[in-house]
Amino acid sequence: MSTDKLIVRHYFDEPCKLADGIARFAATSLLESLASKNFASLVLPGGKTPRLFLPQLGKLNLPWERIQLTLSDERWVSTTNPDSNERQLREIFLKGMSSAPRFIPLKTDHAHPKEALSIIDAHLAGMSLPFDLAILGIGEDGHIASLFPGMTLDSHEAHLCQVATPPAAPSLRISLSFRTLVEARQVAFVILGKSKRQLLDRLLSSMDETIPFVKLLQHRSVTVFESDT
Repeated sequence: MSTDKLIVRHYFDEPCKLADGIARFAATSLLESLASKNFASLVLPGGKTPRLFLPQLGKLNLPWERIQLTLSDERWVSTTNPDSNERQLREIFLKGMSSAPRFIPLKTDHAHPKEALSIIDAHLAGMSLPFDLAILGIGEDGHIASLFPGMTLDSHEAHLCQVATPPAAPSLRISLSFRTLVEARQVAFVILGKSKRQLLDRLLSSMDETIPFVKLLQHRSVTVFESDT
């Protein structure tokens, strides 16, 4: 697979420089969108990676009241659970902001995420679509958001989100759909550590369409921010 025109890679020798780089990239992307419309939309990842750059992003002087925010995916657990991406986002990003973005959560009170699909879809449909910027990570198996290898990935999927069952995790998840990520105006990945950078190199030479990251590159361009540490 030729990826020369599909991926732009930015390497940083220190994590703090990467955090500054992705924050500035996000600011530029969002301000470009706001120059031509009333609201811009931002997708942020869960997991450990955003702990590096979310504090830096939150310090930027942006018109946050004009920015709509959601998550790339969410574990189907209580929002008070330590594994909740929403809980993390509120604690390290939204809390303390003098002017906060409008946050659209993915978790509802339904017992099963399948029961909530239409409601979550409706909430997401009320945002500025397609998303202006989606910031994501890559799992060790090449999964993105909560789209795992072997799942059906349809660029014409009707829903904006879909239910995911991780291969080796205890909780169900809700994830933005493959189509939603394909259609986003910009997609950026944050890659931390030598092992993840080596994984990225392997994925870039792969032709395995069952790997979500590989399949995404067959449909769109992405920007990568990476560091060895």
